[in-house]
Amino acid sequence: MEAASSIPKIHLSFLFLLFIISPISSATCPSTNKLPSSLSARQAQKLVRSLNLCPKRSTNIVLTDHVFVPQGDRIVEKQLKFPKLVAPGPSVQDLGHHAGYYSLPQSKAARMFYFFFESRNKKTDPVVIWLTGGPGCSSSLALFYENGPFQITQNLSLSWNDYGWDKVSNILFVDQPIGTGFSYSSDKTDIPHNEEGVSNALYDFLQAFFKEHPQFQKNDFYVTGESYAGHYLPALASRLHQANKANEGIHINLKGMAIGNGLTNPEIQYPAYPDFALERGLIQKDEYNSIKQLVPSCVQSAQACGKEGGDACLSSFSNCNAIFGQILSVTGDINYYDVRKQCKGDLCYDFSGVERLLNKKEVKEAVGVSEELDFVSCSTVVYEAMEGDWMRNMEEVIPALLEEGIKVLVYAGEEDLICNWLGNWRWVHAMEWSGQKLFGASPNVSFVVDGKEAGTLKTHAALSFLKLREAGHMVPMDQPKAALQMLTRWMQSKLSI
Repeated sequence: MEAASSIPKIHLSFLFLLFIISPISSATCPSTNKLPSSLSARQAQKLVRSLNLCPKRSTNIVLTDHVFVPQGDRIVEKQLKFPKLVAPGPSVQDLGHHAGYYSLPQSKAARMFYFFFESRNKKTDPVVIWLTGGPGCSSSLALFYENGPFQITQNLSLSWNDYGWDKVSNILFVDQPIGTGFSYSSDKTDIPHNEEGVSNALYDFLQAFFKEHPQFQKNDFYVTGESYAGHYLPALASRLHQANKANEGIHINLKGMAIGNGLTNPEIQYPAYPDFALERGLIQKDEYNSIKQLVPSCVQSAQACGKEGGDACLSSFSNCNAIFGQILSVTGDINYYDVRKQCKGDLCYDFSGVERLLNKKEVKEAVGVSEELDFVSCSTVVYEAMEGDWMRNMEEVIPALLEEGIKVLVYAGEEDLICNWLGNWRWVHAMEWSGQKLFGASPNVSFVVDGKEAGTLKTHAALSFLKLREAGHMVPMDQPKAALQMLTRWMQSKLSI
């Protein structure tokens, strides 16, 4: 990315919408009969294939960094204009769309990439950051397939998303951890292995972001995401909260955290797999009884991970994933992101359009990315790097947030298996905080959208749990209107109304 000596925002035509090419088709990853040797590598490969993705690289580590010219501790950003859309929408001249890089100061050579879309409503709306899980998947997957301002059409142009979260917020989509999406480094040691590394990098990025955009510093701020973001988000929220209490850096007006179908407390969530599978009719009682025998070893190893760390966490990863593996050996081609659906072999969704779009030369030029840098939709290397972090219990930092009145929303699509509502329900109820008993005693009430029940809600004080109907792992994709209503009402503290 070429940068000027200062950091002006560069106005240019954003070329996403000008390309009319052949319809989206299946990704053409070379087939191989050789399976990766480690469990985490096999799971990472399965994740990539299930979404019909085929990144050209396993991670974005460049040999020599002449891709980007850092500007001290400041962000290098381009302001984007969308000159043409498939369907009519708001005047893009009045909207602020940005893409940029930030050189992480606590790294050897890490550059963090992001998109930022100012609200279609008003600039005083909250600032929201969205983090996609994996670990190692780009937040651009959510941007174009879930809750961003645009959706990819069959001919790879873009149409407005009527339920994009930018309708009620100023929203950031960040490619992280380093090595994911367009974020990169010339030093592989910059790929983090734990939540300390993840949260410190995001904290530094947000400090630089709000320095570059001081007009948003007083806005409410929310951290959101799904899946492995059930690890990222508590770590980030805790990091921000501690910094604010210590008067460290720019005060970021943290108001809440929303975790969607997340992995947060593995010790509780893994044992819920067979219970959920039996309840949904995915396995029979005899299969359930057999799989349940794996639970004690999983729980013991997860506890050892929390006490000892290191190799104990790697052993726990293997022990606990045996439960999920046994269920899949019974269910066959069931889509474990949405059990109402079947996968065709490895293929469960087709997200290949985002790779084809973002790897086009003209698109990379428009967003300020060097032509030599590939878009890594999901990084298997980053996935493996976080293996020792996987079984960590991130629920432990949440009570301190609740006690300070920081809102916590845990929501889950009821049809997801891999991060199912039952496991999330259980850890939320088991969490020890001053409101635990009153939360447990609170009634379940209907979450109503357009006069129809879209889910069931339980709430007390700053804590809310929402189970959404007819939705799988990716709630904003499956139930976009309900997801937007959820975000809007939650940020307004009117979720139960």
